[in-house]
Amino acid sequence: MFQFFISRANSFRYAISGWWYVIKTQKNAWLHAIATMLVYGISLWLNLSPRDFAVLTLTIGLVWTSEIINTALEAVVDLASPHQHPLAKVGKDVGAAAVLISSLVAVVIGILLLGPPIYERIVSLFP
Repeated sequence: MFQFFISRANSFRYAISGWWYVIKTQKNAWLHAIATMLVYGISLWLNLSPRDFAVLTLTIGLVWTSEIINTALEAVVDLASPHQHPLAKVGKDVGAAAVLISSLVAVVIGILLLGPPIYERIVSLFP
């Protein structure tokens, strides 16, 4: 039983190491990190409902997951095809498209959920 807990702890350590690799090596991951903190900060400031907060959390998770999978895909493509190859480019471009789509969806969801309460706060400042 002890070995089970050790292996689970190692699994978490490996996953956190992978996430840290993405943050250290991918410039867009920094944008995701800043956007994540900004969205959570605004959400707390607006006192969003638990449902809206959950939707934003799922959306943020989608973007991070896309970025992490894209980084893994790029590493595997680079390993398998160290020389430029048209299919390697397709693989990398498709992975990047997944990140782009998830990010655009996140922006739309953010506007839909955060836009109206931000607008109300701003309007209330100017009676």
